[in-house]
Amino acid sequence: MLRPLIIGAILLVLCAGIPAVSALGGDEGWYRVHCNVDGANVYFDGQYQGTTYGGSLDVPVYTTGAPYSSYRVEKSGYNSYSGSLPSGPAAGQTVDVYATLQPVETTGSIHVTSSPSGAAIYLNGNYRGTAPLTIQSLSPGTYSLEAERSGYNSDHATVTVRSGQQSNIQFTLTPIEQYGSIKVTSSPSGAYVYMDGVYKGRTPLTLTSVSAKKHNIELDHSGYYDWRSTVTVSPGVTSYVNAYLTTIPSETTGAIDVVSYPAGADIFLDDRYQGKTPAAGVYAISNVAVGSHTVRVALSGYQDYTTSVIVSGATTSHVTATLQPGQSTSTGSISVTSSPSGAEVYIDNVYKGITPLTVDGIATGTHAVRVALGGYSDWSTTVQVGAGSTASASASLSPVPTQAPHAGVAPFAVIGALGILGILVALHRRD
Repeated sequence: MLRPLIIGAILLVLCAGIPAVSALGGDEGWYRVHCNVDGANVYFDGQYQGTTYGGSLDVPVYTTGAPYSSYRVEKSGYNSYSGSLPSGPAAGQTVDVYATLQPVETTGSIHVTSSPSGAAIYLNGNYRGTAPLTIQSLSPGTYSLEAERSGYNSDHATVTVRSGQQSNIQFTLTPIEQYGSIKVTSSPSGAYVYMDGVYKGRTPLTLTSVSAKKHNIELDHSGYYDWRSTVTVSPGVTSYVNAYLTTIPSETTGAIDVVSYPAGADIFLDDRYQGKTPAAGVYAISNVAVGSHTVRVALSGYQDYTTSVIVSGATTSHVTATLQPGQSTSTGSISVTSSPSGAEVYIDNVYKGITPLTVDGIATGTHAVRVALGGYSDWSTTVQVGAGSTASASASLSPVPTQAPHAGVAPFAVIGALGILGILVALHRRD
């Protein structure tokens, strides 16, 4: 009884000492995994194989077993490394495999630029240098940035830094606007003052909050030559302009400069249309006869501005129209229809369009209306246009009569034809 038990124990011990590869019927080889970090865990096809020590780990494999295809090496605080395994080793052979682990980045950076460049950069109130600048090794979080440069307004921004990433920010700095003033006088006084083409008032005049740079100054005064100059304004300083105007000899014509607020208004000189006031500067009406004239400035949605202007020879008179909101009171409209339609419409002998037609902006008073259409007699009338109202003209066109043949022609033609026929018959008988 004891002898079989002893034999069985001996066999069990012998079997325990035989490597598993013998059970698989194959030989053993090794993968040697080299790593730059000790204590890294090694996985083959996702199966844990051991931990590196002394720079490597030997992993036994069996030449007759199912081969591994991939490996992964990882350690806390490092980015994991993965790769494909080379062909399996032969019996007793070692195949080298390499893995280099990189530490996980725990900081970020900020790259700062400025326009213009050279701005001083402050991070959370601490000076870090001048742009362009990269601020490195910043812990993840939110930071306050400020850019400063002499002569420019400072700029601020808030930047979020993320681990392993670079945040970029561009500061666009605006120049600090600096102002001075200009005091303008003239001899004689009362001259119209224009700065950089924009009307400012009449002398004596002080211009405030003027940007610190060079400006063009122009003075106009009726009966005097225009006066022009340039003046440089310094920050916080008052510059002085004193103009001595020169009298111009009498002439037969002058000019009128017209400015309106708002711009874009229609200008009428003695009820004759001249043009529109520009957005900047003045509208100049030249070759105006010396004497008294009426200037009217009209813009839809505003009351008309009307004034009398005295024009002197070779001088420029000025009109500044500040329009008040409201309905225009000195113009109306004319509505023209015709039967048949499609006829040409002339108002005061000026072509306006095709019927049916409504013409706006007609000055109040009496106007001549003519309607013309090919094949029809012209139709004319006069209408009275009232302020803010519409006058109507309805034309019933009559066809132009066609010329009928004269009634006495036919009998004479018949008699003549009979005579010719008789002559022909007589000649035939004679033959």
